[in-house]
Amino acid sequence: MKKVLVVDDESSIVTLLKYNLEDAGFEVITANDGLEGLNRAMEENPDVIVLDWMLPHMDGMEVCKELRLKKIQTPIIMLTAKDEEFDKVLGLELGADDYMTKPFSPREVTARVKAMIRRSTISTEHQLNDIKQKEEMYLFGPLQIYPERFEVLLNEEPIEFTPKEFELLVYLIENKNRVLTRDQLLSAVWNYDFAGDTRIVDVHVSHLRDKIEENSRKPIFIKTIRGLGYKFEEPKS
Repeated sequence: MKKVLVVDDESSIVTLLKYNLEDAGFEVITANDGLEGLNRAMEENPDVIVLDWMLPHMDGMEVCKELRLKKIQTPIIMLTAKDEEFDKVLGLELGADDYMTKPFSPREVTARVKAMIRRSTISTEHQLNDIKQKEEMYLFGPLQIYPERFEVLLNEEPIEFTPKEFELLVYLIENKNRVLTRDQLLSAVWNYDFAGDTRIVDVHVSHLRDKIEENSRKPIFIKTIRGLGYKFEEPKS
């Protein structure tokens, strides 16, 4: 049974999410403040964390930041009652994989949790299967990508990625030289069967560029195709 940690100081939201997630077959653990949520995330090793922005003792952003600093890459869905674009982008920049603005549909939260776990499970199965097979590696000049190892090297130096950043990079590479719309990327990487906010894609692409491009303002790998989306190109030698 997959485990979901719900961190929120509103008991009604915790009860609602716990009921719906358990009804969908998940084990649910809860916390009512940020510090408790951080400790439970480290102790319980959940598969997904649903994390509120505004929390007592330690807010959701600090929890998210601390987990990433401790190299804990559990997927995080941030909940926020704030609707400013800055808040959403900041959450993603600190390491959250997704966000939802209150009020939200419990069914949608459950769908997003399922999508994240499904992706994580498929990735793990591929890694186990590939132990017996030749390891796949992508090489683009100084950039080396090992999908099975969840590893990227730039000029022989390892680069750290969140799970979604890595998944997005691999998907772009697997479709290199093909223009992919933001909706296509949202569907393929986040696996949403409903309309989502494509700003998630833009922020993650920006993170990738900061990590793999020599000059993120003049990218040579991930190109923006104005009015359409993005394309991964193999640099010409």
